[in-house]
Amino acid sequence: MNRKDRLYALTQRLRDGKLHTAEAMAQDLGVSVRTIYRDMEVLAASGVPVEGARGYGYTVQAAITLPPLNLTEDELEALHLALSALGASDLPEQAGAARSLAAKIEAVLPEDAGPAPAPFGFATESFAEAARGFVHMPVIRAAIRARQRLRVSTGGKSHDIRPLHLDYFGRVWTCVGWDETEGGFLSLRVDRIDDLTPLPGLFVDEPGKTLADWRRGTSG
Repeated sequence: MNRKDRLYALTQRLRDGKLHTAEAMAQDLGVSVRTIYRDMEVLAASGVPVEGARGYGYTVQAAITLPPLNLTEDELEALHLALSALGASDLPEQAGAARSLAAKIEAVLPEDAGPAPAPFGFATESFAEAARGFVHMPVIRAAIRARQRLRVSTGGKSHDIRPLHLDYFGRVWTCVGWDETEGGFLSLRVDRIDDLTPLPGLFVDEPGKTLADWRRGTSG
């Protein structure tokens, strides 16, 4: 597992609000405890509100929420995409302006606790990766509204999913859905999707496969 995937896995694990020791996380991920300590520092610097210390354990208690700017998710997505595209450009003045604007946006994105976050949209992922992910957002949003199944290819694997929710956590967008291929809930990083195809036919809620069921599982 490379570092980016490991950081994402750690973020997903910490979001349950429980205390996780570095030793347990290191054993599960097959790395050293020292590596976990460094990863916690990277996550905290990236804006994830990590709480804890070496020898004690780590958790994420503060929710990362949309800002009180009356921004919709679509508007926040548009800002993120624009900044990502400019940051990936070869135009030094515009790239600098994007960083300046990101810092101003970050200043009004309150989080309940934790260290000062890195500028909005520039935390742990490169601009090019973030921009690739946003290509799929309109299709995913439309499928969620229409309750349309999707075939998603990522990491060389294909999954037929029922998309339920777009989640924004740790400066990363993910799609939460019920994976019909594996028979369980799946949380996919949008920027890691290689291909996305709407499938014929709509889905209906079934016990154990709804967004409410997923939320109960992550909070428990």
